[in-house]
Amino acid sequence: MNEYGPEYVTLTDEDGKEYEMEILDTIEYQGATYYALYPADKKADGDEIMDITILKAVEENGETFLDTIMDDDEEDAVFQLFLDQDEYEDGEEDE
Repeated sequence: MNEYGPEYVTLTDEDGKEYEMEILDTIEYQGATYYALYPADKKADGDEIMDITILKAVEENGETFLDTIMDDDEEDAVFQLFLDQDEYEDGEEDE
């Protein structure tokens, strides 16, 4: 994404609590943009994939928001696309 270092976004939940998240990647799927996010305050470990959050960019009143994916099939498809893309990129680096 950003060749100069990681990008971050601050998310606010329904209770007003803020979370700083690192943007790992974005992907397009069926005309929408999806973001793979990881908590900025966590150290990577063997279970980092469990901490990845995938949110969908939704436009309302001219503003873009990141929202939860409500459809399980859509979420599974997008998650698999992120995994496939990551595996492809890892394979390229090994060559």
